Amino acid sequence: MKKIIPFLTAILLLMTLTQAYARNLNHPPIPKESPETEKIAIILLKEKRTLPEIKTLISKYPNVKLRYVFEHTINGFSVIGDARSLNELSKGKEVALVSPVKTYRVETLENIKLIGGDKVRGIFDRANRRLTGKGVTVGVIDTGIDYNHPDLRRSYGGGHDFVDGDKDPMETRASNSGIDNGKDFVDGDNDPKKAKMFNWQSTLHGTHVAGIIAANGKIRGVAPEATIIAYRALGPGGAGTSEQVIAAIEQAVKDKVDILNLSLGNNVNGPDLPISLALNKAVERGITAVASSGNSGPNVWTVGSPGTASKAISVGASTPPQKIPFLTIEGEGDRIKLQPMHGSNHWKIDRTKEITFGYLGEEKDLKNCAGKIVLIERGKLTFTEKARNALKAGASAVIIYNNTNGNFIGNLDGNIPIPVASLSKKDGERIKRLIENGKSFTRTILIEEKDTLASFSSRGPVTGTWEIKPDVVAPGVAIESTIPGGYLSLQGTSMAAPHVAGACALIKQAHPDWGPAQIKSALMNTAKPLVNENGTQYRTFEQGAGRIQIEKAVKSESLVIPGSLQFGKFQLSDKMHEHKAVIEVQNVGSRTKNYSFSIPKQTAGIRWEIPLSFRLEPREKKKLEIRMSADPAVLTKKLYDGNLILHEDSNEIRIPYIYVLEEPDYPRVMGFDFGIGDNGNTYRYEVYLPGGAEEFGIALFQPDDYLFIGFLDWEKDVGKGLLQKEIKRDRLPKEGLYLVKVFVKKKGKEDMIETMIEILPELRENRRWK
Repeated sequence: MKKIIPFLTAILLLMTLTQAYARNLNHPPIPKESPETEKIAIILLKEKRTLPEIKTLISKYPNVKLRYVFEHTINGFSVIGDARSLNELSKGKEVALVSPVKTYRVETLENIKLIGGDKVRGIFDRANRRLTGKGVTVGVIDTGIDYNHPDLRRSYGGGHDFVDGDKDPMETRASNSGIDNGKDFVDGDNDPKKAKMFNWQSTLHGTHVAGIIAANGKIRGVAPEATIIAYRALGPGGAGTSEQVIAAIEQAVKDKVDILNLSLGNNVNGPDLPISLALNKAVERGITAVASSGNSGPNVWTVGSPGTASKAISVGASTPPQKIPFLTIEGEGDRIKLQPMHGSNHWKIDRTKEITFGYLGEEKDLKNCAGKIVLIERGKLTFTEKARNALKAGASAVIIYNNTNGNFIGNLDGNIPIPVASLSKKDGERIKRLIENGKSFTRTILIEEKDTLASFSSRGPVTGTWEIKPDVVAPGVAIESTIPGGYLSLQGTSMAAPHVAGACALIKQAHPDWGPAQIKSALMNTAKPLVNENGTQYRTFEQGAGRIQIEKAVKSESLVIPGSLQFGKFQLSDKMHEHKAVIEVQNVGSRTKNYSFSIPKQTAGIRWEIPLSFRLEPREKKKLEIRMSADPAVLTKKLYDGNLILHEDSNEIRIPYIYVLEEPDYPRVMGFDFGIGDNGNTYRYEVYLPGGAEEFGIALFQPDDYLFIGFLDWEKDVGKGLLQKEIKRDRLPKEGLYLVKVFVKKKGKEDMIETMIEILPELRENRRWK
């Protein structure tokens, strides 16, 4: 269970002055958790137990209260209790694991044509009906949906909601909704539209996802006649716990949905989190599960749970055809790619414009930007507030650059009649320097891009299992869909996953006897491998098998299961040794087929043993072994991947593979960055932990005498991946410069980086530190 002692704010100015591996600054151990700290945990049992047996088990601990019993997805239950009691409970002989709940968040029509969704309408199912998803049920675990939206009324088939466990009479209810068996996993009632009436945005994300799958009105989703069941497991702000998500998966299993979409996730790259295990169990029970891979790209190892679940279909995001604005600056030869924000006007500036720096975008910062493009740093104000201030000041366009590493996905509330785009911190600071040096004239050009991997899309592979994730990619940029009261264009792997869920519904309608493994392989076997701007194919652990092609998947006559192979991890100390993978080839067509493998490209230190040619009759299947021998002494890279090619008569089936040479030799802590939050009430930081941590901390020191001041934040048992935190503004030390040590401990070793931050006096409020 993590515990945070945050104190930096969104309205303090923090400057990263240096960042390097630090001298050995001494800091005390991170604070111990109070034994009275109350928390919610998921208890995994070694064997299945009945409800009376579970009650007997926890009766020994009077401070532990039972919450949910999971019957269909994992052997276990959830409880709330104090840390001391939960620690004692974890020692019980029946208990396999006590897992504190983790937070999952939403990962914030040309695209359907791109994946073949229009062509598939010309194909008919066994009942001679066009493929529209009719008769297929798709569960959506998300923020709930607006089931009164005119484009979703016909698709909506009921819902459930789990979080607060109450029956608040102030909740909004839709008249004549037709719901009589639903539950709310957020509020514990029958209305998945929205928990307490916070605002219309509470169900925006889930409504958008549902529309991509099955909108049937002004816009049409991938499977417009599929039935949507809404499982509301994420509350206001798009956040929910693993307990709530698992409860929703349980309910979906009970409801016997055909397809299950989870456009949510966290940054933990691990295959064995309870939610990933629950999703695998749902697949074993016949549900085709689809999960977004995450928006933490473009670095490797950034895929997060539940996109790490082995048996689910993990989905990355690709870019459908669109014109992307690039900025050129006088005297500079290169082009800087901009990321348009949805809700702003299109970029059509094709003449020379002056660019000026607008600091944080407050009104006082924008006195001289009339007719100019204004460059603004992220933080303190929302994107919409910055854009409206610039509009009011007469700016012709706005570019907001990040205050932490990398770019970001931004959306605006309402319509802004001038172009607004986001930019990475690196590019933003470079433009700022050019402005300061007198290079202030720019030009914007539009370049058409299509079928490339979105930069934000999380990459694999999965730690521990070394599996290829994502499995496939689908359009996830500039996707228009339903929202409460209208329509909006959004982007993210959250938008990519429902394209795949809709595709699964169409395949299920066409092939009702196919199970999850066959549906997954049909999509992977027929996917289109994508190439980058240089014409080089993306790595398999970046795009999986490639971008889905629904028509080809529906028409599949041969299936290779699984759709990708992992040969494990090789140790440098090993001599020449052999790994093998087993595949099953199924002839699901109506005629005899001949199969043969292409000989893989020769690589020093690698030897392949590939099956000989073979023939399969209709409905016949065959298991095959593929062996790879490797000499680690000859191999030089850390990750090896590629594609095996199976010829099915004149067709080709690509089978992505991967093997790992030891774990990559990376520092245990990288990329620490501070940034001002977007609403003036928070401060955010992010840090990348490639191998996770037994202990993680951010220690604060006086820069002159290295006197330890306190911890900004600390946490135990942190998963691998990108760690991001929001820290409230009322937790500040006194103003001044501070030395920060960011450290990670694992397996008796400690890695650290060091940086300086500055806290300004006018940016403090309600200081709690002496």
